[in-house]
Amino acid sequence: MSGSTFGKIFRITTWGESHGPGLGVVVDGCPAGLPLTVSDIQSCLDRRRPGQTSYATARKEADQVEILSGVFEGRTTGTPISLMVRNQDQRSRDYGNLAHVYRPGHADFSFDAKYGFRDYRGGGRSSGRETLGRVAAGAIACKILAQLDIHIQAYTRSIGPVGIQTFDPSVITQNPFYMPDAQAAAKARGYLEQCKKEQDSAGGVVECSIEGYPPGAGDPVFDKLDADLAKAIMSIGAVKAVEIGDGTKAASSRGSQNNDSFCYGADGTLTKTSNHAGGILGGISDGSQILLRAYIKPTPSISQPQQTADRNGKDITLEIKGRHDPVIVPRAVVVVESMAALVLTDALLCGLGARMEHLEKIWKK
Repeated sequence: MSGSTFGKIFRITTWGESHGPGLGVVVDGCPAGLPLTVSDIQSCLDRRRPGQTSYATARKEADQVEILSGVFEGRTTGTPISLMVRNQDQRSRDYGNLAHVYRPGHADFSFDAKYGFRDYRGGGRSSGRETLGRVAAGAIACKILAQLDIHIQAYTRSIGPVGIQTFDPSVITQNPFYMPDAQAAAKARGYLEQCKKEQDSAGGVVECSIEGYPPGAGDPVFDKLDADLAKAIMSIGAVKAVEIGDGTKAASSRGSQNNDSFCYGADGTLTKTSNHAGGILGGISDGSQILLRAYIKPTPSISQPQQTADRNGKDITLEIKGRHDPVIVPRAVVVVESMAALVLTDALLCGLGARMEHLEKIWKK
């Protein structure tokens, strides 16, 4: 299937289906010498693992990663890194009645329209489980960035109508929604309980902050850093919109309000007095905080009766069974973080050839 490879130099290819034997990713272009162990990757996979709370699918998967290649004696070798996670709790029988039915909000019809055939077990490649490979690869990218003192943190900004009012990073991992506001998390819990009672689902917003990213990464015109970030985040199945910096608010602002003025700090470095641009100007990083938001739709699999149609020309009423997330947002936090890390790492590697002085430092004797 085309469309399963992402990146230019730091390049990943994900593979596998929701109900197949397993899923994984091949990471090519990772520099040699990066310390890397299973635990580095597993810690990220554990953040998106299903079955951990009543607000996620009840599917029980350990999601234990195996490193098949590209690592020797705890360090990357510079060759392709192949990672695999075996599926252990598939219940394909839950999807038997969906073989010829087009579920509302799903990719069933569009896959049929393209291929004339589809894997109806949990959505196949269009399942959210595909993001497992992205997170595994993103863990490697995050480790590269951390060694360069670049740090990424994503969190839930809102679930349904409930948004954060305060920001306390220490609270993010203390609630099942990854919200940096304890009171908002409590309200979100109440809102989701109501959704569950009504056999419904909720959407929300994930915000991602990148600190320490240097100026000068990214390219003008078609390969803008913000364009690559937008594509990466929009490639996550449930995301329907992406904002960077002020985002849509910039459209109702004036130039005098939206422009970020430059000045020199006390240490003599060039900085900005504001950051409406979200850390990217002209498609190139400007050294300030990069801030983006991903808008995620409600989980399309709901138990309410819905009107739809099948492949045989009949209109039908469908009630979806099986194990599904009442809200995707909390498990998507690490996916957004991972996709951002992949783009930012790739941009740094691509930028190595932007100046002769860079090449001379590496190659000139």
